[in-house]
Amino acid sequence: MFTTDYHEILKLIDCIDPKKYGKTRNFCDGAVTQLSPYVSRGVISTRQIAKAILKKGYKPYEIEGFLRQLAWRDYFQHVWIAKPTEIDDDLKQHQRAVSHYLIPEAIVSAHTSIDAIDRAIKDLYSFGYIHNHIRMYIASVCCNVAGSHWRYPAQWMYYYLLDADWASNALSWQWVAGCFSHKKYFANQENINKYWYTHQKDTFLDIPYDAFATMTLPDVLKSTAHLSLHTTLPPSDTLIIDPRLPIYIYTFYNLDVEWDSSILANRILLLEPSFFNRYPVSEATINFIIALSKNIKDIQIIVGEFDAVFNPSLHAQIRYKEHPAFSHFKGHKCHRDWMFEHVSGYYPSFFSYWKKCQKFLTLLED
Repeated sequence: MFTTDYHEILKLIDCIDPKKYGKTRNFCDGAVTQLSPYVSRGVISTRQIAKAILKKGYKPYEIEGFLRQLAWRDYFQHVWIAKPTEIDDDLKQHQRAVSHYLIPEAIVSAHTSIDAIDRAIKDLYSFGYIHNHIRMYIASVCCNVAGSHWRYPAQWMYYYLLDADWASNALSWQWVAGCFSHKKYFANQENINKYWYTHQKDTFLDIPYDAFATMTLPDVLKSTAHLSLHTTLPPSDTLIIDPRLPIYIYTFYNLDVEWDSSILANRILLLEPSFFNRYPVSEATINFIIALSKNIKDIQIIVGEFDAVFNPSLHAQIRYKEHPAFSHFKGHKCHRDWMFEHVSGYYPSFFSYWKKCQKFLTLLED
């Protein structure tokens, strides 16, 4: 479903219709870009996409809805930088009405009785992708109907996603659960029917919104599951370092094909077991990043911890891109390609972040 060929990925950027996206993105057949797996893996950047679209002659004000959605991903990353470990827990306020810290079995088995949700979960298992709107539906059912704390089901979804981005995933789940927002997000059957073209009636979600406050736990959501999520990493290459050349370190979040590509260098995809123990992903996701890494000439795939792989004598040669998951790396830290280079730091809400970004929209046209 998702190509791993870099030139084909660039063609996907060229196919974006930003105006249609803004009007239809919430529908199951909307003009979404499906570029999130490549943005999350650092193959392409939000800035690269924005500038490519604006070069077609659109003005920022014409496609602000599209640009705003791109900026959400950068916003979540800035929150992660500012709150590196805090995003693993309730960030702004505690989730209310938590009944357990597991996940409904009906979610895991895709038998919730909500057709659109069940189909989407099956697609997640098959393709590693799920539409953002239905991610919210699933999170709402887990957290706000079934009473799950957000963390465990968020880990379940992250595990299967090719676009697995812990900041975007965790903070979106917290937003739905009311930990990173002022109120919980609910979706009833009428809403789902509208955007997923279903015609279901008499489900546990077929209620008016004011009825959510007093609804009892549906029988289908009463059983919970305990999952075994672990990552199987590939065999490590034998590390070969040319001492005359710089060392470029790539990671789960940085597979930038163009990163100083004209410079002759040692190029290494480092897969740290400790990172995947904390944030496990599926075998399909690992296979996806390995396939994407093949776009980088002479890449070596090394499994091991940074300090065990690179002795201090190599630190002066090392280049790596800034990321809160890899702040322990040593060497020359390179900046990421942010959509808005002049906006950084922690903003308590996306609204305040975007308000600042709007001042620099015209710079994307340069």
